[in-house]
Amino acid sequence: MSEIKHISSLQNPLVKKVLLLKEKSRERKKTGLFVLEGRKEIELAISSEYLLDTLLFCPELISKETLEASLEMEKTPLISVSTEVYGKMAHRNTTEGVIAIARAKTHELDTFKLHSKNPLILVAEAPEKPGNIGALLRTADAANLDAVFIANPKTDLYNPNIIRSSVGCIFSRKIVLTDTTSIISFLKENNISIYCAALTASKPYTNVDFKGPTAIVVGTEHSGLSDDWISNSNQNILIPMEGAIDSMNVSVSAAILIFEAKRQRLG
Repeated sequence: MSEIKHISSLQNPLVKKVLLLKEKSRERKKTGLFVLEGRKEIELAISSEYLLDTLLFCPELISKETLEASLEMEKTPLISVSTEVYGKMAHRNTTEGVIAIARAKTHELDTFKLHSKNPLILVAEAPEKPGNIGALLRTADAANLDAVFIANPKTDLYNPNIIRSSVGCIFSRKIVLTDTTSIISFLKENNISIYCAALTASKPYTNVDFKGPTAIVVGTEHSGLSDDWISNSNQNILIPMEGAIDSMNVSVSAAILIFEAKRQRLG
């Protein structure tokens, strides 16, 4: 990497480009670019073979030498920015002074390859809140899931809030974005059992065998899963509730179900 220039003006076209990519999903989709910040997130993106277009750093927060040594991206243009410019571009002020513009990957089902003979997959139908999506991806990474399928996505995957809340786990997992019908067809063609988190016709999750090829399917807290999932489920599952409410945050529910499957597979 080599430093090519310094930016100190908030009116610089590159600064405006970063802000536009952060704020507008339409711009991210049109250009195929997105913004991420923080050395940990950028390192995860690089290790997952994401291509970086530009790295911007604030010398007052991180040195050029430290950046070059930790990221090892010799061909990526490196640009220094003033503290004022960095403060304007950064989503938060604890990201170690580095921001990247990167190229998005495609997440189509027809390019997905299933390598495990006994996969464990998370399916989330129509999640909307970036924080929930990020938390689901963190759980998927913690459990080393084979894939995360997002059915009928409502939110741009490269939304900065998803990247931030996933702590970069968006880069470490295989993610497929497609519709419910296509995912159901894929799971059935690959003999993967479908276990839907639902209140009707359900068994407690601890009474279900997850040792074989498994897809755990969760919906939104507000509307649950669509009828397509319920009618194609091998078994609906639930987490027994002992309080006044009948549901938990979707990411918490998914974590409980996923780690029960992991526990069974260790036996």
